[in-house]
Amino acid sequence: MKAEETAGQSVHRPADLASGTRSLGEHHASVAVPEGASLIRKFLAFAGPGYLVSVGYMDPGNWATSIAGGSQFGYTLLSVILLSNLMAIVLQALAARLGIATGLDLAQACRAHYSKPVNFVLFLACEIAIIACDLAEVIGTAIALKLLFGIPLVAGCLITAIDAVLVLWLMQKGFRWLEAFVIVLIVTIMGCFIYEIAIAAPAAAEIGAALKQSGDIATNQAMLYIAIGIIGATVMPHNLYLHSSIVQTRAFPRNDEGRRSAIRFATWDSTIALMLALFVNGAILILAATVFHKTGRTDVVEIEQAYELLAPALGMSLAATLFGVALLASGLNSTVTATLAGQIVMEGFLHLKLRPWVQRLLTRGLAIIPVLIVAILYGDEGTAKLLVLSQVILSMQLPFAIVPLVQFVSSRKTMGSFVISRWLAGVAWAIALLIIGLNVKLLSDTFLG
Repeated sequence: MKAEETAGQSVHRPADLASGTRSLGEHHASVAVPEGASLIRKFLAFAGPGYLVSVGYMDPGNWATSIAGGSQFGYTLLSVILLSNLMAIVLQALAARLGIATGLDLAQACRAHYSKPVNFVLFLACEIAIIACDLAEVIGTAIALKLLFGIPLVAGCLITAIDAVLVLWLMQKGFRWLEAFVIVLIVTIMGCFIYEIAIAAPAAAEIGAALKQSGDIATNQAMLYIAIGIIGATVMPHNLYLHSSIVQTRAFPRNDEGRRSAIRFATWDSTIALMLALFVNGAILILAATVFHKTGRTDVVEIEQAYELLAPALGMSLAATLFGVALLASGLNSTVTATLAGQIVMEGFLHLKLRPWVQRLLTRGLAIIPVLIVAILYGDEGTAKLLVLSQVILSMQLPFAIVPLVQFVSSRKTMGSFVISRWLAGVAWAIALLIIGLNVKLLSDTFLG
């Protein structure tokens, strides 16, 4: 191990990293940060990675769990979305801190500090999470294509295999192009839901009253299942690997002052972006609760059902069309997250470099196969259940990413002067224990209850 000196503290880094192995190699430090510029210009230079990360927090998996939660339980699970988003803000800030302070993404840090057997388990868990996320994207995009253009579900699943071309083209043009593409689609999604919520006109007083009943979640197994799915859909395990890498695309000074400034701007970037994701997730659940739950349609648990019932419920066909447009934008956007995360995880854990299109098609192929089987055998209802299940699987993988992250950022040996405070470490460990506890309870209720 070699060490990089940082304000009198040693930040330990692998020897091969010091010799030139960088996370996202050709894009490392590729985005210029103007020296001596105003605060706003510097913030804009750092803005971008947070929005790429926020994509994973508003993907089709979120739609499935939020629609199911809103239609079955009204506004009650809105508290879970809020809690999940707060946890996400904390964890993503820690991931950014790790990447900026050490020059390591989370996968590289795991490889540097853990044994080979432990790394293999962590790699396997992360790959399962990426496949589960990609599975949600395949289903969501295929459903959107069916709703908007009448393309059969099976054909839509196959079409999603070619999205790798779009991502690779954007990557070749530069990392800023990729970020711009993501932000445009996020704005599209938000615009659609601002219109939907304005038409639905939910009552603020009813939302507040329902939030007070959130204590019922732990004792209601059906509600707990959806709640854990929401957490899994909101706090994405592979996003922690992704964020710790893409913050290093900024060409900030690699010294103590430069890193502290970069951590501050990266934290603001991700926090603002995740607040936008909170709006989208909350809007989906509120829309489902207002339009379906209040009218007695507690059986609406599928995205396609919601699409078909929105127009008659709101009296406007445009509402359903915008719902489909937002879903398609969500599915397209999420492909960026899975592509980059898959590359980062594979290179970080295995030091295995595949051509980006090979890696992308491999990951997408592993997701398409189970979706095709379920779609052919069980149709729309089967894919809807598979979508919610994928989010629960994501939640199950969270401890395998959170525990190493919190361990690293709490270690002075690893972080040097950038180690987090004791109170923040306590909050981070509390988040990890809460997620682990919820997963254990769900498994216990499912298999023993």
